[in-house]
Amino acid sequence: MTLQQDMPLLDFNSNVVSSFHDYQNLLVGFRSQMKLLFVHQNYPGQFKHLVRFCQAKGHEVVGLGAGKVVEAEGIRALSYTLERGNTPSIHSWAQEFESKIIRGEACALALQRLKSSGFEPDIVFAHPGWGEALFIKAIYPRAKLVCLMEYYYRPDGQDLGFDPEFPGVSLEDQARLAGKNANLLLAMEAMDYGVSPTPWQASTLPSWVGNKLRVIHEGIDTDLCKPDPSARIALPSRGVGIRPGDEVLTFVARNLEPVRGYHIFMRALPEIMARRPKAKIFIVGGDGVSYGRAPESGSYRERYLREVAGQLDPQRVFFLGKIQYKVFLQLMQITRCHVYLTYPFVLSWSVLEAMSAGALVIGSRTAPVMDAIKDGSNGLLLDFFDVAGLAERVCDVLANSDRYDGMRAAARQTVLEHFDLESVCLPAYARLLEDCAGY
Repeated sequence: MTLQQDMPLLDFNSNVVSSFHDYQNLLVGFRSQMKLLFVHQNYPGQFKHLVRFCQAKGHEVVGLGAGKVVEAEGIRALSYTLERGNTPSIHSWAQEFESKIIRGEACALALQRLKSSGFEPDIVFAHPGWGEALFIKAIYPRAKLVCLMEYYYRPDGQDLGFDPEFPGVSLEDQARLAGKNANLLLAMEAMDYGVSPTPWQASTLPSWVGNKLRVIHEGIDTDLCKPDPSARIALPSRGVGIRPGDEVLTFVARNLEPVRGYHIFMRALPEIMARRPKAKIFIVGGDGVSYGRAPESGSYRERYLREVAGQLDPQRVFFLGKIQYKVFLQLMQITRCHVYLTYPFVLSWSVLEAMSAGALVIGSRTAPVMDAIKDGSNGLLLDFFDVAGLAERVCDVLANSDRYDGMRAAARQTVLEHFDLESVCLPAYARLLEDCAGY
């Protein structure tokens, strides 16, 4: 596959299996049990569905993660521990790569112990982001190595150099990115196959890796993430209960930070709340920083709330922090309008889960979002920085919800056709397993 920056909407790799019937036929090819190893810093991480799938098909599966690893029923899981930290006097520009070496060493030592116990995998799946993949081939040179290649860093126009509110990509910043990419480049060189979740994320990788790469999303459980008119959420301490049909606006991110457009959303809220006096706003996310620079003090949540707090009705704004998945899903089944903004960066599962649950998504017209949403067809898109435009679009959806029911249905259909776990993504992984096994 030749990767281009202008890959069209949902132009997934041709190796994706086209139907569930094809998927069933592929499984006939697995004539013998394989030994599979899954390596992830937060095991099972993005491999959680694939691990279960492989175990259910009779393959011997072993997992490896950092720290305390929880074993699933019937699946052996091991852990590695870090025996040292960064060298206190190391050059600051080398620290990022040293961190990867330290973790790669810990992983390699754990794999040596696994090998001495007699386990020789046929295929190793690894997320290389933290360094775990650096020495896998040194321990298991005959195993096929498949790396989950989510993203490749650039110093301008992606997670850095995109937002003018945070100008000046320093030489130190570029050195840090070089350390991150050095680890990823070594993983790309070593791997037999790479997997990237979306076309745009694949397009960030160097062009020479294209012939190794498959575009396969981890998969959305559309049987779980589906509309539910009986969904309810109650906050007794605030005297609030919501259900489908209520005027609810939602915003969700792992952490409330600029990379996910939290500052843009908060600046649109005063106008939205003034024009929609009955709207209730539910904001999900922690106070930490998942991506990018940390604020000089406090949290981004506090910074941008202070900026507009005097213009908001606090009785109608609910910061939920980090919530259980079932509560998130109920929010997506209830919300009248869901806002998802992001820099050009990794696409969140949450936006696809929202679409699958029947939410109307207003998203940023940035490359990762455009892999899933077509403006006016299955959602609405606007410029990431357009605060006034965001307020206008949100108010229209809140006021005229029924007009957008067709988009809601189209959004779910998009996920069913391109991101469904059972009929699209696991079949694509079945084809990849077949290719790795040489059938």
